[in-house]
Amino acid sequence: MIIDEIKKANMEALKEKDNSKRTAYSMLMNKYMLAGIELKAQGKEIGDTDMIGLIQKAVKELDEELEIYKKAGRAESVLDIENQKKAISVYLPQMMSKEEIKSEIEKLDDKSIGAVMKHFKANFAGKCDMRDVQEVLKNL
Repeated sequence: MIIDEIKKANMEALKEKDNSKRTAYSMLMNKYMLAGIELKAQGKEIGDTDMIGLIQKAVKELDEELEIYKKAGRAESVLDIENQKKAISVYLPQMMSKEEIKSEIEKLDDKSIGAVMKHFKANFAGKCDMRDVQEVLKNL
């Protein structure tokens, strides 16, 4: 599981005294624990798909934080946030290109918006941006 790899990377960052990576990995582990508690209350378990979603959300949060530091002119903080993003982005799968999305949509019999979105959520969760799917679908 992805979380196991993140825990190992966290230990390596601890040994290397890399505070940027430690911060990023600790944040992900905390998000994982919170999500696990919420899902357990619903009778479900957290999996790699959920973890990918957590990582994507964390990257977006770091992007927002990065913009704030850039506007404030805090170069040291900008560098720290960029290092955190690099550390956790490694665990994200390669995203599908718009061409790959288009070829997948063309294979489907039912090209209605609902059917296409349902297909991509079920089969490609975390591997494609749903906004890209919607955009490609509109352009067909």
